[in-house]
Amino acid sequence: MDLTDRSRAELAALGREYMLFGHLLNRAALPHVHLQLGAAAREAVAIEEWMGASPVYTRRMQRCLGFEGNDVETIFKGFQLDVGFPHQYMDVRYRLQDPRHGFFWLQSCGALLEVERYGEDAVRSMCHAIEDPTFDATAVATNPRARCRPIHRPPRTPADRMPHCHWEVFIDPDAEPIREIAITGRVRASRLAAIEFAPVTGGSTGGWDDYRRPFDPDFRLEQLSRAALVRVCREFLVQDHLLVRALMLSVADRAGEDVARQIATAQWVGAGAVSAARLRRALGIAGDGIESIAAVLRAHPAFVPGYATVGVAPLGDGRGRLWLENGDGFREGDTYGWCALLGDAPHPALDAMVQAVNPGARCLPASAAGRERLAWDVVVDGRAAASPPPEVAMVAGSSTAGFVFRATDPSA
Repeated sequence: MDLTDRSRAELAALGREYMLFGHLLNRAALPHVHLQLGAAAREAVAIEEWMGASPVYTRRMQRCLGFEGNDVETIFKGFQLDVGFPHQYMDVRYRLQDPRHGFFWLQSCGALLEVERYGEDAVRSMCHAIEDPTFDATAVATNPRARCRPIHRPPRTPADRMPHCHWEVFIDPDAEPIREIAITGRVRASRLAAIEFAPVTGGSTGGWDDYRRPFDPDFRLEQLSRAALVRVCREFLVQDHLLVRALMLSVADRAGEDVARQIATAQWVGAGAVSAARLRRALGIAGDGIESIAAVLRAHPAFVPGYATVGVAPLGDGRGRLWLENGDGFREGDTYGWCALLGDAPHPALDAMVQAVNPGARCLPASAAGRERLAWDVVVDGRAAASPPPEVAMVAGSSTAGFVFRATDPSA
């Protein structure tokens, strides 16, 4: 994947898709946790997933755009660059009162609109049981005495209440510092959490190179420079895969590594295929041949450059080459990541991603060469088109999968 050759508009579009991917990951995994381990485990895994990853990636993003601090302004900037709050899908509004006090509210919450159809118990699980500890965990990455407290939140009364929820964020100097849970330290110890990306070079194309400026409550990705957008998109990918890692750790602690791998495979199949279809539309990729498949795979959030660096090359005659280089994704020393799911056998997630572009495509394991760790031949042949597997249908039927972003004008 090479983000550095893309325009600001393309990078902003990719950034929104990479943010939404964090929610697609949940739509793809948590139903399987529920089915295999039960409702209580599903709720606990969701909590540990976000509490395990968000303190780690919040600090990374602060360093990335140079806005480290310990006040509410810093917390709000982090919220604006968190895959938990995809722009537009989560229509978050902010009011910063002073360095120790502020408010945010969701004029519209895509996650709530997804969950409301499952009833009040599902809403209370997300908006009470899960959000209480996870909002605090994200805030305390900036200040362990920070707190997020609801002014109102769902279930909505009346049923059409707007905004959907309203929260107060404050620093309480007398509060007992909140400590990280154990899984956060395990996530932080990974190679992924420590990955360092090469500097982005190239001439200025306008926009902000960092966020070393007063908090902008109307911040949009388009306000960033091209170089800053490349850095931010990379960080969104890290955020997504730290969430994968935390979820796998949490599931393995409850049910063992085999179950964690099964659920992570289903997650990759479902989220990977839906994201491939979304990227094709977002980037305006026409056609369904090898060139189109390659263009989607090069931008796909399944792969983190420098950690699981992907290469794709059309070979002609309806064939292409897909490979992963031998990076840190294969050197974690454990099974808690998507790279650990790959081997010499065919993999359903790779097939699901290419079949989202062309239902007649598939990935056949091939001999690796040179810097390749694993390689596949991507083939489009005359076989009958594959039907989407149930893991894909489960995610594709969600309102999250169907959400449509609008391009925004940074000067507006």
